[in-house]
Amino acid sequence: MSTTISTPTADEECAYCGCAIFDHDPICVRDCTDDCGSPLYFCNYGCLSAHIDEEGLATDTTCEWSPE
Repeated sequence: MSTTISTPTADEECAYCGCAIFDHDPICVRDCTDDCGSPLYFCNYGCLSAHIDEEGLATDTTCEWSPE
């Protein structure tokens, strides 16, 4: 699986709250279990955490995780 790393534009918005990510402490997240789709950018860990909670992304995943 390969990905291309690029810097987001200066006006990139947080996927959760819509704030400009570079006004804060930005985080880039990519789902590489599904063809490494487009990255999501979050302005801080709080927005990333809220997104994970609201989408239920941590539900039942720890028991099924595999390093492959």
